[in-house]
Amino acid sequence: MVNTDLTALTGDYTIDAAHSTIGFTVRHAMVTNVKGKFDDFSGSLHLDGGAPSASTASIDVKMDSIDTGSEDRDGHLKSADFFKTDEFPTMTFRSTKAEALGDEDYRITGDLTILGTTKPLTIDLEFNGAAKDPFGNERVGFEGKAEIKRSEWGLTWNAALETGGVLVSDKIKLNFDISAIKNA
Repeated sequence: MVNTDLTALTGDYTIDAAHSTIGFTVRHAMVTNVKGKFDDFSGSLHLDGGAPSASTASIDVKMDSIDTGSEDRDGHLKSADFFKTDEFPTMTFRSTKAEALGDEDYRITGDLTILGTTKPLTIDLEFNGAAKDPFGNERVGFEGKAEIKRSEWGLTWNAALETGGVLVSDKIKLNFDISAIKNA
C-alpha cells in the first residue's frame, strides 16, 4: 500500500543503488542521443515531511562505473579527455536547498563536483510515493531531471564534424530514478 502522509516519512534514508539509476543523455554527432549511467554510487537523504525545505540529499558517484554500452567509449570517458578518473575518482552532489513546488513536485539545489570543480545544480523531482516492501523496509521513490553544460565543469573535449557542428554536445541531460530505504 502506498503511503502519502508526508509527515510519516520524516527520517533518514539510504539510497538503494540496486533499485536506483543515475543516468544521462548526450547528443552525439548532432544526430542521435547516447544514453549512459553510473553503476556504482551511494547516497543518503534526510526527508522532513512537515517542513520539506529542511530535507537534504548527499550522493557520491564512482566515475569508473560509467556505462554507455560501449567499452571503447567508456574507456575514452574515463581518460584524460573527459573524467580523468585516476585523478578524480568521485563525482559528488551535496544539497543546499529543498523546495516543495506543489502536488508531488519538488526542487532540490546543491553543489555538483566534477573534476574538482564545484558548481550549483538544480534538480526537479517528482515524488513517486512510499511503501513498505515485502521485507519490511519503508521505501520512498523519486524521479528527477536536470540539464548541465559540461564545459562549466571543465569537460571540453570535442571534435569538429565535416558537416558542421561537433561530435559531443555541451548540453547533458541528467536523469534520476531513486529508491531509498528508511534507516532503522
